[in-house]
Amino acid sequence: MKRILVTGGAGFIGSNFIHYILKGYFNIELLVNLDLVTYAGNLENLSSVEGDSRYIFVKGDVRDRKLVQKLFSEYEFDTVVHFAAESHVDRSVVEPEIFLTTNIIGTQTLLDVAKSYWKIEPDNKYSREFKSGVKYLQVSTDEVYGALGTTGMFTELTPLSPNSPYSASKAGADMIVRAYHETYGLPVNITRCSNNYGPYQFPEKLIPLMIHNCLENRPLPVYGDGMQVRDWLYVEDHCSAICAVLERGTAGEVYNIGGNNEKANIQIVRLLLHSLGKGEELITYVKDRPGHDRRYAIDNSKITSQLGWKPAYSFEQGMEQTIRWYLDHQKWMERVTSGAYQSYYQRMYGK
Repeated sequence: MKRILVTGGAGFIGSNFIHYILKGYFNIELLVNLDLVTYAGNLENLSSVEGDSRYIFVKGDVRDRKLVQKLFSEYEFDTVVHFAAESHVDRSVVEPEIFLTTNIIGTQTLLDVAKSYWKIEPDNKYSREFKSGVKYLQVSTDEVYGALGTTGMFTELTPLSPNSPYSASKAGADMIVRAYHETYGLPVNITRCSNNYGPYQFPEKLIPLMIHNCLENRPLPVYGDGMQVRDWLYVEDHCSAICAVLERGTAGEVYNIGGNNEKANIQIVRLLLHSLGKGEELITYVKDRPGHDRRYAIDNSKITSQLGWKPAYSFEQGMEQTIRWYLDHQKWMERVTSGAYQSYYQRMYGK
């Protein structure tokens, strides 16, 4: 029975993962969610699991070494799934420092504590033996690879070439994870996913932002010409891929997770307008952000061939589920878009 530490579980992907895994994918004895609950974290995302005896929430920072040590000592984790990160590119352009400290130092803190608690001989620097069944999984992003031209796809062997402070901080964290495996033998995996979408996503990201603005009859801000291409992955498919890596992934390996759905941003915006019965006059083109990557595309053949995973949702199915969820949860949207969100929106897009 697994005893899992999930970091950043109040966020979009983390909360979906907690819902997914507590439904019975693994035989869970305990799941501790460590989250600082910053602007994009929302404990309301997890209200339905609060009464689950296997679930514990701890408010705290992954950079807080004493707290992380206390949690390992108290709960004896055998698995870490590290979601916690500052993750929005736009914010990283104006506030890069917090991305570097949270995403790199936070990751190193978790790795160091996991190493000390899982290592058979913690004081022997030459020992590479760890307790049976332990694993640290780093949830990363395809953005660490940089940008593609009109053809080609990212593989696990693509050199890292990040173009924003956000992606640079995630690439740095990935390299620290790799170093802990190569130097100490720590059992790790890194997953790099394409653009996620689905329930509980904070409306700074494209799809919930556009849905929110459509419902409010507000302008839909589109960067540049809107022809930035992304591979779209329904969040539940991402969760199932993470479980496949936890269960069957080879220690030290990187696995790309993609949905095989390349779409330009403007295609997404027009699809949402059509689905919600709105006209294209709401589209407002705004100045492109600095360092905006033109195209991403994931080659997910490694995880499909080696671990037997594949997406369960088509893009059409995932979008239908996503739109329906936001229509059914407009009160949730109202609550998360109040307060600090409004000042952020003004900084990013103007009036």
